[in-house]
Amino acid sequence: MNASSKLSDFQKTILPHLDAAYRLARWLMANDQDAEDVAQDACLRAWRFYSGFRGGDGRVWLLAIVRNTAFTRLAQKRGKESDVAFDEEMHSAADPASSPAALAVGRADREAVRSAIAQLPPEFREIITLRELEDLSYKEIAGIADIPIGTVMSRLARGRALLHEHLAKIMQPGGEP
Repeated sequence: MNASSKLSDFQKTILPHLDAAYRLARWLMANDQDAEDVAQDACLRAWRFYSGFRGGDGRVWLLAIVRNTAFTRLAQKRGKESDVAFDEEMHSAADPASSPAALAVGRADREAVRSAIAQLPPEFREIITLRELEDLSYKEIAGIADIPIGTVMSRLARGRALLHEHLAKIMQPGGEP
């Protein structure tokens, strides 16, 4: 494959998934700057090793690289607390038909969910993000995380249970968002 066709193929196969790569990096890392760095590093690694890509789903392949890059970076920062903040308004379109009261309630609910997800350990936060936010199948998640499907299912179940516990605490009167 010549350089021009490699670039064209890469652009068609991998680049459409940069938003998903950033979203995953954002949920795994502690801040926007780290997420941007991870997504950029992952994209560069994907380009560097694209000749080793054997076809299949480019999104899954790229997200596996993002995941590995993020966990490598998190391991380098070990000892520091990893608190993820995600700006929902920046990443979603506002519904102009919503009333100010409905928007305020929705904003509070989103903040509660963000806070609860941020409190999950990274291995659960990763699986919740890939399944619930990126809508990947168990098989795709297993491929990205390089774990058996049964482990994906158990981490998803445990992550959902932890998320439920955190949300129950937050939603109680006097609970902290």
